Amino acid sequence: MTAIFFSSFSDRTKKACGIFILLLLTFFNTFAQNNILVFQSDFGLKDGAVSAMKGVAMGVSPDLKLFDVTHEIPAYNIWEASYRLVQTAPYWPAGTVFVSVCDPGVGTDRKSVVLLTKSGHYFVTPDNGTLTLIAEQLGIQEVREIDEAKNRRKNSNESYTFHGRDVYAFTGARLASKTITYEQVGPKLPDQVVMIPYQKPSFEQGKVKGTIPILDIQYGNVWTDIDKKLFNQLGIKIGDVIKVQVFNGTDKVYEGTVKYVNTFGEVKEGADVGYFNSLLNFSLGVNMASFSEKYKVMSGNTWRVVLSK
Repeated sequence: MTAIFFSSFSDRTKKACGIFILLLLTFFNTFAQNNILVFQSDFGLKDGAVSAMKGVAMGVSPDLKLFDVTHEIPAYNIWEASYRLVQTAPYWPAGTVFVSVCDPGVGTDRKSVVLLTKSGHYFVTPDNGTLTLIAEQLGIQEVREIDEAKNRRKNSNESYTFHGRDVYAFTGARLASKTITYEQVGPKLPDQVVMIPYQKPSFEQGKVKGTIPILDIQYGNVWTDIDKKLFNQLGIKIGDVIKVQVFNGTDKVYEGTVKYVNTFGEVKEGADVGYFNSLLNFSLGVNMASFSEKYKVMSGNTWRVVLSK
């Protein structure tokens, strides 16, 4: 009957219907969960907390594929949790579900949410600022509050301090495994999340300003959020010297000059450099040493950098 009905359409109408159906399928495929669940926390690996979360997930579905961003977020450092998510998520396929637990407000009235981004990724986390950079860079498609009456580990209602295990890992696993749909997570919220304030990159009066969101921890390099397009407004070329100022709040922590290079091997050991990191953001380093340790420069939403000729 459907075929007979469809055959009565004109060729133009059939073509339009076909395009609509294709777009509809593309839309749903973009946001379809893919059985991948990625964890992040500030728990560390000294005890069984991370293993407990993964055990809960596997109890939901042993077919899940479990991975980690990191569990070495400094305790209570919501800003760093936000950065590590946005550093990592774009490299994972659409449909991936992330569970991020950096939750100093556990047990309070902060909301537990699942954010669906315009890129098709899902983020299960407390709405405490963790989603700041994800919302800005991947965009908000929709936000839903977790309905704990339906999406909470059985017999865990008397546990108030381990929502990572009882709520987030459980809900994330149910979503990633398609045990529930996104709509079954809970009620829809306004398309906004709690945002951590920080200085946005800008070019003003011959100077480029930005934030130091994170350190390259292993080597002590200082990463900024200044991209090449903004940096190039300074008119600085490889081999030139850059004037650098670093502030924490209103306090000036560092002032000096660095040579702009492509890679560390272009200068002698111990020399300071300015370069673009793997994310193509301007960074500060020392060849074979730590810029962070040498000049006591750290990172976070209050740490700012100013570049000039």
